[in-house]
Amino acid sequence: MFGQTSTTTTTTPPPPNDRGLEDLDAAAMAYAARIAGLPPERRGEARDDLVRFALPFAGRLARRYRGRGEPLEDLEQVARLGLVNAVDRYDPERGSFTAYAAITIVGEIKRHFRDRTWGVHVPRRLRDLILEVGQATAALTSELSRAPSVAELSARLETPEEEILAALESAAGYSPASLNAPVGGESSAEFGDLVGESDNALESVDDRVTVSGLLHRLPWRERRILAMRFYGNQTQAEIAARFGISQMHVSRLLSRALTWLRQAMLADAPPPWQNGAAEPDPGKTRISVKQNGDSVVVEVGGEIDRDGADQLRRAMLEAVTGQPSEVVVDLVGAGGFDAGGIAALMAGRDAAERTGVPLRLTRVQPAVRRSLTAAGLAPARD
Repeated sequence: MFGQTSTTTTTTPPPPNDRGLEDLDAAAMAYAARIAGLPPERRGEARDDLVRFALPFAGRLARRYRGRGEPLEDLEQVARLGLVNAVDRYDPERGSFTAYAAITIVGEIKRHFRDRTWGVHVPRRLRDLILEVGQATAALTSELSRAPSVAELSARLETPEEEILAALESAAGYSPASLNAPVGGESSAEFGDLVGESDNALESVDDRVTVSGLLHRLPWRERRILAMRFYGNQTQAEIAARFGISQMHVSRLLSRALTWLRQAMLADAPPPWQNGAAEPDPGKTRISVKQNGDSVVVEVGGEIDRDGADQLRRAMLEAVTGQPSEVVVDLVGAGGFDAGGIAALMAGRDAAERTGVPLRLTRVQPAVRRSLTAAGLAPARD
């Protein structure tokens, strides 16, 4: 009788090359028995053996999803990650490892398609419907020998047509067109060039319209100063020289006008300007002809534009016609001359030269003086 020798054996998963079909359940049970008495730091080798043993199984599951727009290498990587998670979470008391690993791996692959492959975010319910619409479209195309209509898809899936249309439109979000794609032909334009941009100025439209209406409630001088400062980019010193006032006065006028505009913007009804006291409009043309002994004084005020030019021309011709000893054009109140106003002054000067009547321009504002000098109308120095 032969002696019996007591031996202790450790069950390990057989190499995959030694078996045609891997018995994952047996290998997993052997793995569980092997690590039962080992400390955590020594379980890594057994874990790696089981993972390597089950890699062909994970690869077969990954290949089921090829041809759906993702490289097979990426799908295999995701399947291997799912396999590692299945090995780490495996509990022999809960049943078959093969079933648990298959569910875990397929879940990782589907999660990859859900979270990583869509070009835009689409709700999960709509993504599921997109898959159903695709399957129903293939089935109906085979049955009808043509592409099915939205109504036929709706009837097959028992889903409202609005949701079918939403699914068909959202399917384009899986792989959206690139904004750098060429428009077509030999044009160098790209698709992104046809996409409009957000206009940030739209947010200020209401404020612009409101301010435009409020500006007309301001006196003429304040309107002009605001326009020169914020639209003409002129300094306070330049504005002061234009109106013949001090820079400090311009600063006070600007501060008062801006304060009133802010209050009017926030109020339901604009507050009265200066407690309702109306100021004369310096912009209105004012021309008067006065006799001063043997001379005639033509007082000019306001802005002399095209409408006021004819009035100034008539006043100067009337003053010259009476053959006075002198015609004095007092421009202390004149705020500005356009081309028509300059032409009216030149017409009066020419008439005075023809009749031999001396004509003198006096008390001219600095800004007006520059315009007259440029036009050849040298004002007298006061």
